[in-house]
Amino acid sequence: MKPGQKVRKAVIPAAGFGTRLFPATKAAKKELFPIIDRDGIAKPAILLIVEEALEAGIEQVIIIVQEDDLHAFRDFFTQQVSIENYNKLPRPFQAYARRILEIGRRVTFVTQTTQQGFGHAVWCAKEAVGGEPFLLMLGDHIYRASGDTSCARQLVDEYQQHGTSLLGLRRTPESEIANFGTVVGVWLDDDRLLSVTEFAEKPTLDYARHSLRVPGLPGDEYLTVFGQYIIKPQIFDYLDEHIEHNVRERGEFQLTSALDRLRQEDGFLGLIMDGRRYDIGLPQYYLETLATFSKA
Repeated sequence: MKPGQKVRKAVIPAAGFGTRLFPATKAAKKELFPIIDRDGIAKPAILLIVEEALEAGIEQVIIIVQEDDLHAFRDFFTQQVSIENYNKLPRPFQAYARRILEIGRRVTFVTQTTQQGFGHAVWCAKEAVGGEPFLLMLGDHIYRASGDTSCARQLVDEYQQHGTSLLGLRRTPESEIANFGTVVGVWLDDDRLLSVTEFAEKPTLDYARHSLRVPGLPGDEYLTVFGQYIIKPQIFDYLDEHIEHNVRERGEFQLTSALDRLRQEDGFLGLIMDGRRYDIGLPQYYLETLATFSKA
C-alpha cells in the first residue's frame, strides 16, 4: 500500500425527508435539530459534524440538501445575527456567532432535486468533489472519540498511511444489525484494521449468522458501519453506471453496491473506531443522544 493523497473535501448528505421523525421534520430538518455539546452550547447537529470535519484537516465541506431546504442551511452558516440580537448574547456566544460565519466560508451546498437514495445523494457531489478522495459523513449521526483524536481524524490518518478507501466500523450486537450496514473481512493487524471482503446493507439475522461472522468476535457481535468513510473518486464511475442503467435496490440508488464494486477492484479497509456514534435519525436514538452526548 502507498501513502494516500491528502483528503481535502468532505461530503455530508442532508437531503432526506426524516420520515421517522415526522412531524418534527416538517418544522426543521433533522440535521438542524439541537444537540447539547460538552461546553453546554446547544448546536444543530450539522454544525457538530462540520466542526469535526474541519478539525480533521478538511478544507471544504459539501452539504447535499433538498432545494426547498437550501435557504435554511445556507442562512445558518452565512447570515449574521441581527445587531439587536447579537448585543443580547453573552460574549462567549458572540464569539461563537462569528465563528459560525468563519466556518460558513468553507461550506458549499449542492442540491439533490429528487430524492432517489443515498447513493444518488453522494453522486450529486461528483462535480464538487472532483478527482479527489473525500471524507463522507452521515448527516444524521454525530460522533465522539474516546481519546484526543477525533473519529474523522482517525480515518484521515489511516488513509494517509495506506492510500486505500476505508470506512469506520463499530462492534454491534446482533439485535441491532438490521438497522445498519454490516461488513465482514480479514484482520490485517491488532484486531483494529481489516480488509473488507463483503458489504451487506441492513442484513437479516439469518444472513448475518451464515455469512457475516468475523473471526475473533463473540458469536452475537458483528461489525457495522460507523457512519464515516474515506472514499476514492472512482466511486463516481460506479454510481454513474448505476444511474445510467437505472440499477436500483428497493427502488433507490444505493451506495453499498458501489462500495462493494470499489472493494472488488481497488480494495477497501475497515477501521474499528476509537469512539462512539450517536444516531439522531430515530426518536429513541435522538432521545438517547440528548441524554448522553454532552456527558461523553
